[in-house]
Amino acid sequence: MDVEKYRYSPAEYDPPLGNDNRQPVSDDVFGNEENNAIKYKTLSWQLVAVLMIAEIVSNGMLSLPSSLAVVGLVPGVIIIVFLGIFGTFTSWILIQFKLRHPEVHNMGDAGYILAGPIGREILSAGTIIFAIFATGGQLLAGQIALGVLSNNQLCLMLYTGIFAIPTFIFSLPRTLDRLSWLSIPSVISIMVAGIIAMVAAGVYPLEGRVIDITVPTDFVTAFIAITNPVFAYAGHFMFFIMISEMRNPADAMKAAYTLQGFATAFYTVFAIVTYYYIGASVASPSFSSLPPLWAKIAFGIAIPNFLIAGSLYSHTAAKLLFVRFFRRSRHLHSHTALGWGVWVTLIFLMNAAAFVLAVGVPIFNYLIGIAASLFASWYTYGIAGAFWIYDAYHYRGGADGLRRHKVMTTLCVLTLLAGAFICVAGMYVTVDSIVLAYAAGTIAAPFSCG
Repeated sequence: MDVEKYRYSPAEYDPPLGNDNRQPVSDDVFGNEENNAIKYKTLSWQLVAVLMIAEIVSNGMLSLPSSLAVVGLVPGVIIIVFLGIFGTFTSWILIQFKLRHPEVHNMGDAGYILAGPIGREILSAGTIIFAIFATGGQLLAGQIALGVLSNNQLCLMLYTGIFAIPTFIFSLPRTLDRLSWLSIPSVISIMVAGIIAMVAAGVYPLEGRVIDITVPTDFVTAFIAITNPVFAYAGHFMFFIMISEMRNPADAMKAAYTLQGFATAFYTVFAIVTYYYIGASVASPSFSSLPPLWAKIAFGIAIPNFLIAGSLYSHTAAKLLFVRFFRRSRHLHSHTALGWGVWVTLIFLMNAAAFVLAVGVPIFNYLIGIAASLFASWYTYGIAGAFWIYDAYHYRGGADGLRRHKVMTTLCVLTLLAGAFICVAGMYVTVDSIVLAYAAGTIAAPFSCG
């Protein structure tokens, strides 16, 4: 791909810090779909908002009350709100980058613009691995939910396998438009489950609970609490793929504002209420701290959300490869045997890999920590700084352009540094915690029924 043909000249493009509504001359990912059998560019911004909420506001939310238990009520709430605002800022950068580079379909395409073939391979691989991790997290959430509902009558690995089957089936639609309608009940289910959990916690508060405003703790323990909300906001790696299937990509920021506003508010209220009524002993996932009947109800209602979120993640991993294989070929837009054969195979492989991950890393918090540290640190936060700096350097007059926008340049450099810090520190504390847990004998063997 010739990157130069997609660029504005510096004289043609030098907006301040706001939106740029002029369109580059390059074709977008899917081109003119008027006569195609399979049309991708059908999503409204409202449906994109639903998709974003369905894949982000999910099982990661259930770890937030335990984060408050680790660092205290006030620091925990500050972290949740700050990361929500930070995520809105990076959403804006990602969307502006996509609008300036409509040929970008996924993080791999963006990596090609930043660093050529090496950048494409690194960011593509990271996207696929992260999506598989996230699908595995949803399978693990489904495993826990089915275990609670059945009083753990079966092997836990079997529950994971049972949950993987509908996740695979719901991943199969070729376009996000089909998944967007499934995402509506998904969003409703996690909202209702969260509200029921808060009501149950309030009606049956834990006697003798301890509620701390702040908690003195060591770095390792505290930073695990930070990786939980980082993962809870992790979904930006899907933004390019979603925006590519919008009728009007210029409306994408409306969807992002809807997502970030809802997620930040809901996360904050859910974490505060649950922690206040259950206290420092709150588990992760937090539904497990409810009375047995209420835990069953909350987990049961949340199951559609776990299913659809997992399906969206595996769909994303498969879609990246599928578009790369068949971009500008008839197999992308037509019902060919080869197209469908490759698509179903990719969906199966992504879900199979997620199943292995889910049963191989059986501790909920550690799975969240690994995924958040390795991938969410960059895709949700850090890499957005690189995108803005790239565009500012190439379209705003090089180093002089960066100096003219000192505030934004500084913010983006800090964004890069924040991503690097979360990645390195998060991996360190998560690996350290896993080592200690195995040494203490608190983690079951991989692929076990325990």
